[in-house]
Amino acid sequence: MARFLLSKLPSFILVVVVSSVIAFLLPRLAPGDPAVVLAGPDASPEVISKIRDDLGLDQPIWTQYIKWIGGVLHGDLGQSYVLKRPVGELISSRIDSTLELAILAAIIMIAVGVGLGVLGGAKRSPAIRGLVDTFSTIFLATPPFLTGLLLILLLGFAIPILPISGETSLLTDPGIGIQFLILPAIALALPQAAVIARMLQTSMLTTRGEDFVDLAKAKGVPPTLITRRHVLRNSFGSVVVVIGLRIGELLAGAIVVESIFARNGLGSLAVSSVQSRDYLVVQALVLGAVMIAVIIQLLSEVVLAALDPRVRLGD
Repeated sequence: MARFLLSKLPSFILVVVVSSVIAFLLPRLAPGDPAVVLAGPDASPEVISKIRDDLGLDQPIWTQYIKWIGGVLHGDLGQSYVLKRPVGELISSRIDSTLELAILAAIIMIAVGVGLGVLGGAKRSPAIRGLVDTFSTIFLATPPFLTGLLLILLLGFAIPILPISGETSLLTDPGIGIQFLILPAIALALPQAAVIARMLQTSMLTTRGEDFVDLAKAKGVPPTLITRRHVLRNSFGSVVVVIGLRIGELLAGAIVVESIFARNGLGSLAVSSVQSRDYLVVQALVLGAVMIAVIIQLLSEVVLAALDPRVRLGD
């Protein structure tokens, strides 16, 4: 394990460095200027120049990057241009909402994706397999924002049983909080669950044609035991990696879903920061999302090695 993590350290550092450069440059490539936003539409060039000087935006681009990344390495993400608050404080005040959404969405995604994948890959009737194929096809082509809008129309207006906007923290009131979470979590999870279901179904159907499965059948092993011990276990390796990637994509999907359901999480913070050209907030959010995705990918490789004896960490 230690050797595996050490072998991944150079690539992890490289990804973080490249991501930090992209996160730094990306907001600056968009049209607009934070100084103009802060000064207002009728401000004089002198006022705009003074604001740029105060924010350090008149310095060379490489100087701004070194100053920012040096602060990040010391735990200082800077101060928001617009809100005049530390970026770390802004993120910490919103992260609970996004974590609640992402965790519940991940649970739904894994449960639905693995469950339907096993149904589709097991020796079931053609009707069940067709039902799984229909689900996968529909939600593979349906982005989270459209799924969210359809859920709002169905369960918010046509059959109003769940709230469609706002939020209550699970720590404050779990009963009410979960009601606000269900629709956005389902909207975020179902498209990703379709990917997992299709991948697991395909992998299981392929594994059923392997020689060791035929040998187990010849020995009289019960079909249920063959599916669980031989087919599913040997099919789950690639799915673990896909689950890791899908969990990383949940963070990106949360930006749109939070906007649709009016949740006050990191997604809404990212949208408002982009609109106001609040560079430091956008940079921190992009870099944080990349680091989380890389860490999840590392964890998925560790789980893959534990599930599949053919894979050994450090080989």
